[in-house]
Amino acid sequence: MDRTLTTPLFARVLGPAFATLAPPVQALHAAPQPCRYVGKARIQRGRHGLVPLLAAVARLPKSGDALPTEVVFSSHGQGEQWARRFGRWPMVSRLWAHEGYLREHLGAVRFEFDLQAREGGIDWSVRRVWAFGPLPLPLPGRWFGGVRCREAWQGERYTFLVDVTLPWVGALIRYEGWLEPQ
Repeated sequence: MDRTLTTPLFARVLGPAFATLAPPVQALHAAPQPCRYVGKARIQRGRHGLVPLLAAVARLPKSGDALPTEVVFSSHGQGEQWARRFGRWPMVSRLWAHEGYLREHLGAVRFEFDLQAREGGIDWSVRRVWAFGPLPLPLPGRWFGGVRCREAWQGERYTFLVDVTLPWVGALIRYEGWLEPQ
């Protein structure tokens, strides 16, 4: 049987380090798909005039506090689809493994992340970024040095933090919250 079809995506990318994840983090990434997680999130968009345009390109949600949040995880080819909903704002992305890294397609942007298991959670570091379509344009990596992503846990809950700061724009978006299986 094909290992890529039986081993969860994040276990393929993290390798043996997947076993070091805290139970809520590991459970989310090993749950049989499709599965649904629900929780709450706080989203804060930056104030620069370019933020609405950049957020639209990546299909990022609008600001809000204590937003009802859901994520439906499902298989998509050799990877996964994450259909997120923050309040009434959807945010859908596709994720897959590529040469030991995680790739994510979100709106008109494609990211490549280096994942590191640390203290029971996962730190995501941006390696490469492309924008716009089937022949994507590579973007300078230095633009994404201010991207911070962390998966962790608090008690039995899975928690997440995404904080994006860009040169010339400053804060683009910060969203954080928690999820539990439904």
